[in-house]
Amino acid sequence: MFGKVKSFAMRKVLESQLKNVPEQYRKMIMEFLDKNPELVQKVMGEMQAELKSNGNNQQAAALKVLPKYQSEIMAAMTPEMREALMKFMGSGAMGQFNPNGTIRR
Repeated sequence: MFGKVKSFAMRKVLESQLKNVPEQYRKMIMEFLDKNPELVQKVMGEMQAELKSNGNNQQAAALKVLPKYQSEIMAAMTPEMREALMKFMGSGAMGQFNPNGTIRR
């Protein structure tokens, strides 16, 4: 029972954080959440702890936590999700990524 409540709460928090994200990416992220709630919960929990320790700097928290889970996140993504992510990242909007998900330097 509490799993569904926790999942619902996590979904609502994520929706509020994604309000300025384009619809197609928002759908992709929410689909990822639906398919991988444990992974998302683990990442979000670690990011919350990091936010508290670094003064609520979301970007710093993400840059510290997300690389730890990069391989798990990429493995859990569908090919369509990976393609959309590479297209988004390749456009220069957020940096440059290789097809395998690693960051170009």
